[in-house]
Amino acid sequence: MNNRQQRGESERAQLRRSELIATGRKLFADTSYDALSMDDIAQHAGVAKGLIYYYFKNKRGYYLAIIEDSVMELVSLASGGGDLPSTQRVQRTVEAYLRFAEFNEAAYRTIITGGVGFDTQVQAIRDAVRTGLVSTVAEGAYGRQDIPPIARLALLGWLSSVEWLTLEWLEHRDELTREIPRDLLVRMLRHTLNTIEEFAPECPAPPPDPDFRPYTGR
Repeated sequence: MNNRQQRGESERAQLRRSELIATGRKLFADTSYDALSMDDIAQHAGVAKGLIYYYFKNKRGYYLAIIEDSVMELVSLASGGGDLPSTQRVQRTVEAYLRFAEFNEAAYRTIITGGVGFDTQVQAIRDAVRTGLVSTVAEGAYGRQDIPPIARLALLGWLSSVEWLTLEWLEHRDELTREIPRDLLVRMLRHTLNTIEEFAPECPAPPPDPDFRPYTGR
């Protein structure tokens, strides 16, 4: 087999793998890890079960690949809008985060709580989300990702609040529209950025957005 044929085979394999991940993301969007068997997955994907084992070794490997793909999408969505003013970019970041959690609930719960077994692999995935989002917020607030340790610590504290507030909101989203947690989290971040400035004057908080109008329910 020449190099061109090898590239063609590699591209087809990558395409098939991506197709299986896309199918898995739909299946697991609102379904827990334990609720679907490999036979169920293969039937929905329209492939032999052995093909999934070939690409992912086992069900856990398949699910983790789906979660990792979801994580990349989440960080990509959150980091978009670089041409927006900092305050609007923060609101967009929070909005993207909540949308992702809403439409990928099972995957989100796994990322935050380790629903597939809380081990180093799951921790690494969650750490990747946190690192990406903290970098995105730092870039939006300060125009750079290289920030002092105390600023990073404060942003991680805010992000922990984001994670658990989002989990709680998912339980009650029939009663609370997405705008409510979004505006709560934006306000909480504003207080966090002001506190960071007190401890690290080299990280001044961006000015408030004069057009920001928090949700009032009216």
